[in-house]
Amino acid sequence: MVLRPYRDVLSVPGAAFFATAGLVARLPMSMLGIGIVLLVEDATGSYGIAGAVAAAYGVAQSVTTPLLAQAVDRYGQARTMRPAIAVHVVGLLSLVGLAVSAAPTWTYFPAAALTGATIGSLGSLVRARWSYALEGDPRRDARLHTAYSLESVLDEVVFIAGPLLVTVLAVRFSPVLGLLAAAAAVGGGGAALLSRRASEPPVSGDRPAVGSGVLRAPGMLVLLVTFVCVGGIFGSVEVVTVAFTDERGQPEAAGWVLAAFALGSLLAGVAYGAVHWRSTAGPRFLVGVVLLAVGVAPVALIDDVLLMSAVVFVAGFAISPMLISGNQLVQDLVAPSRLTEGLSWVSTAIGVGVSAGSAISGAVVDATDASTAYLVPAGAGVLAAGVVLMGRRWLQPVSGPQPAAA
Repeated sequence: MVLRPYRDVLSVPGAAFFATAGLVARLPMSMLGIGIVLLVEDATGSYGIAGAVAAAYGVAQSVTTPLLAQAVDRYGQARTMRPAIAVHVVGLLSLVGLAVSAAPTWTYFPAAALTGATIGSLGSLVRARWSYALEGDPRRDARLHTAYSLESVLDEVVFIAGPLLVTVLAVRFSPVLGLLAAAAAVGGGGAALLSRRASEPPVSGDRPAVGSGVLRAPGMLVLLVTFVCVGGIFGSVEVVTVAFTDERGQPEAAGWVLAAFALGSLLAGVAYGAVHWRSTAGPRFLVGVVLLAVGVAPVALIDDVLLMSAVVFVAGFAISPMLISGNQLVQDLVAPSRLTEGLSWVSTAIGVGVSAGSAISGAVVDATDASTAYLVPAGAGVLAAGVVLMGRRWLQPVSGPQPAAA
């Protein structure tokens, strides 16, 4: 039965609670990008400015995520992330207040940057707890594969629910409500996750330089550059879809289109995680990236919202398998004591790509139209496929897989 492996890993003591709390805490992961675009576009009337503010959020998150991850490895999850999440909520509420009060546009950027700089990678915290919870388990490898797959499936639940929630709140009521809901989710979910100290991994206590060891492996560099391009797909699709549906008089449909993208990924992730694969993660990652590139290639040619939903739904089937195998590659390429940091670099790479994709596509929308701007994700897909194909020989463990970690 497909769901049996998932029930099995959720029976691990404490796992159901930290997985659920982590799900709620990272719900804003899919809400903030589109929520900031909707808020700022409503306040300024410009998709270019909205995309740039969203990019400021994403760049700040990308820069600080490895630093927060290193602090987590050294000082612990609760000690590091409780104050960080508190500042994140303050920054988010500040951005909302500035937009509502019609403050000068430049003030949006530091507020967005503060918000992004203090959120880190909550998914990495949950994956680290899975690794710690399964230490010494005789079926560790198989159960950890299922746990990683579960987390990717939950990520897709987030990317289905988040855009729908934020767009419905924005279109029917106010863009403010979507970001207030995001603040409540990260505050409440984060507090619940960090309250469970029994499942928190022990600290390493060392003081390595950020990136030392983690970025030395050529395979990690190939992986991260590929994820920058993949992030470009995600960020640009998000911004352009808002404009695409708005141009066609169906602004609420943006959430449905993005949800279709995530639903395809969710269904693929459920099936992928239930299989115990004999092949290594590298070839599976390569196939996932290439299929995603092929899937998003035709989006610039589509003029109908329903057809766009169908196309991105099919393209989404490549996402979860690609992300799951990418996370498994990190496990193979970095030392176990640096795994939280290694996983955070994946989040950073995706965040850099999302920021670039948001900014570039927003500018293209303002200069042309949404259909033309869909060339941005299509081009990012071509770049991602090119990088992974050229660097595929490095996507293998140097001396066998590292002991599993989150």
